[in-house]
Amino acid sequence: MHETELFMSETELKKYRVKKTLFTILVYAFLIAVALFILIPFYWMVATALRSTNELAETRISFFPKEWLWENFLGAIVYAADRGSNFLRIYLNTILVGLLTTIGTLFTTVFASFAFARLNFKFKNGLFSLLLATMMIPGEIFIISNYTTVIQFGMINTYWALVLPFATSVFYIFFLRQTFMQIPNELYLAAKVDGTGDFKYLFRVMIPMAKSTITTITILSMMGAWNAFIWPNLVAKKPTMYLVSNGLLTIFKATDDTSTIINFQMAAATLVTVPLIIVFIILRKYIMRGVSRSGIKG
Repeated sequence: MHETELFMSETELKKYRVKKTLFTILVYAFLIAVALFILIPFYWMVATALRSTNELAETRISFFPKEWLWENFLGAIVYAADRGSNFLRIYLNTILVGLLTTIGTLFTTVFASFAFARLNFKFKNGLFSLLLATMMIPGEIFIISNYTTVIQFGMINTYWALVLPFATSVFYIFFLRQTFMQIPNELYLAAKVDGTGDFKYLFRVMIPMAKSTITTITILSMMGAWNAFIWPNLVAKKPTMYLVSNGLLTIFKATDDTSTIINFQMAAATLVTVPLIIVFIILRKYIMRGVSRSGIKG
């Protein structure tokens, strides 16, 4: 029995249990409604990908496809090839850019977070406050300045343009710094007394203890690169440099008869979305663990 129920009369106990039951029902009803709100559009995307062209041309479309045409996924790849784009190349471009961006982000994030969390240097707090202040600047401002820089250095339609502007993240630096701040400073001082250098302490102590947060940053950085649209659409104009986001827009843009390709559009969107969902399902515990361990401190 719950501790609160020990001090109630029988009537009060019944009312309390009824209220508790109603509250539980409302909570679950709300969660189910939110889940449906998220899942139904995803289901409709997959269902549309499996419909025939004739069914999509009908005025009223059923909730379930009349024919389950799994060959539409292959048809989307063939359609992209017919328009001069290699769907596999687009996938590989996205994976490569995501890996390079993530590696760069981890490199800058780990070292910057360690410096702000453990090292003592002049104007440290002021520099960190200034760094956080940049998070208040709209992202469009950075896009304009980055695009101007990319043009000046002639990096349009190169991997450099897709990777370098996003090889760091102020939010991730703040995120990991908070985790590093939770590691007792006495460990660092004891390591210094034993003659352990900063780099050795970072890789032997701090990184293993912050593994969950670093894993979370890795996953989110990779997903961010996979979902990026505005920047790749600006700097990747050649079909050989397309990523999945701007590639889908260019390949499956509207034609005179969009009903003939909407199933291929949804099939391609499904091929792009499913890997992210699988990765999230497999690694969700690491994301939750990393978020829970990075409380605000210091």
